[in-house]
Amino acid sequence: MILQTKPRALEITWETWPKNYKLPDVPIGNIQQPFLAAALTDALDSAGLIQPEMLIASNFALVATVNQKTVVKAPDWLFVPRVLPIAQNLVRRSYTPTLEGEAVAIVMEFLSETDGGEYSVRSTPPYGKLYFYEHILKVPTYVLFDPQELLLDVRQLQNGQYVRQTPNAQGQYWIPEVKLFLGRWQGTRLGITTNWLRWWDESGNLLLWSSERVGEERQRAEQERQRAEQERQRADLAEQELARLKAHRQEPQS
Repeated sequence: MILQTKPRALEITWETWPKNYKLPDVPIGNIQQPFLAAALTDALDSAGLIQPEMLIASNFALVATVNQKTVVKAPDWLFVPRVLPIAQNLVRRSYTPTLEGEAVAIVMEFLSETDGGEYSVRSTPPYGKLYFYEHILKVPTYVLFDPQELLLDVRQLQNGQYVRQTPNAQGQYWIPEVKLFLGRWQGTRLGITTNWLRWWDESGNLLLWSSERVGEERQRAEQERQRAEQERQRADLAEQELARLKAHRQEPQS
């Protein structure tokens, strides 16, 4: 006879980060990950959508205490709508939901081949990432993106479980926590040509990166300069024509 044991219930608490706790020295999965994360944040900032009370970070430690043991995961990109301020001159090294502010609203992972990785539902320590975000942190929106495989997988928490979402006709997903659409976009940024994650507003307008916004402003300035030059040239021609007419009237009639 095989005895079956029930999995141990999760006792989740939110406790102060232990001073002697060392972050695991895990290398970034690939060189694109920091650029993908920075591009997402840059577009939000360029659109004026980042507020001081928000926490937006990449490869940053999220902390929970599960069954009296500290558990840490560092997603490639995360968003918390409101966090408590920290003491002056201190640097935020990690984030513990509830204890330090609101729950984490969005986590994103840019796929890499690791144990306990992005799709892992391992329910025992050190816990798989999907399990940790779904059952421990209970993050409302979980995004997985692989620019090489053109994979964009958006899941939202419904009745305690992640449910894959369906994109709109443009291949974009509505992200309610930021009231924006998220989708793939192929192009070049910082000399890197790849598939990027981009934001679109409710009207379908692409949120520009700061470099794109600067480029547009330069283009508008150049167009304005050309318009002003054309106006000046027309004024010069009109003045020349007026001078010619005056000179003609002053000529003696034969």
